[in-house]
Amino acid sequence: MNWLEVRRATPARIGLGRSGTALPTAAQLDFQLAHARARDAVYATLDSDRILAELRAHGLKALTVRSQAADRATYLRRPDLGRKLAAASRRLLLRHSGPRRDDESGARHVAFVIADGLSATAVNAHAAPLMAAVLLRLDGWRVAPVAVVEQGRVAIGDEIGGLLGADLAAVLIGERPGLSAADSLGVYVTWAPAPGTVDAARHCLSNIRPAGMPIDEAADALARLMAAARQHRMTGVALSQRLVGPAG
Repeated sequence: MNWLEVRRATPARIGLGRSGTALPTAAQLDFQLAHARARDAVYATLDSDRILAELRAHGLKALTVRSQAADRATYLRRPDLGRKLAAASRRLLLRHSGPRRDDESGARHVAFVIADGLSATAVNAHAAPLMAAVLLRLDGWRVAPVAVVEQGRVAIGDEIGGLLGADLAAVLIGERPGLSAADSLGVYVTWAPAPGTVDAARHCLSNIRPAGMPIDEAADALARLMAAARQHRMTGVALSQRLVGPAG
């Protein structure tokens, strides 16, 4: 087997060779560097001010909110707290709340949420460029104020989307870093967001980064997904079955 050719086809660590009973020094150092980058991504700080400035430069209203996780250590130990808004943030969003979903005259079609998740590194690098790219593909969509969430998990978008009166929530969040990617961004799309929504009701676009799904490709995919969700008024397993039909 030609290991060089196989290694070119995957970022996985295969065919590394050996030095006696251990890995070669270069492979061991590369592994340690990747591990350090992954740990740094988990503990990185969300650059909220810069993200807010970039969003506002594109004509979007944007504000910063927090989850109930008071700090990073709590966030990592208590995932449940990262899924709920802090009381002050909930009050802030209520001041920006939109009309009911059954009020078609002014309903907001989508609420974008940007959360640090498990890799603020990914969010700092890719969230604002993805937002700029997808906005160019959303003709006629009414967009709620964008919530930039510190110490946030995916499900916090359900509460935010509901408070803002949006038909759809799209949560841009840093994915759990691995040893081949510490800067991977994910997008979770949910129709009729509300607390208690189950994961089966969501769609996910994953591995958004230069070495994975590039920004323009991700923006195309996200715009198509949002359009399908709006047309069929659903996301997740139900939408997948509607689009492809039941398995034979």
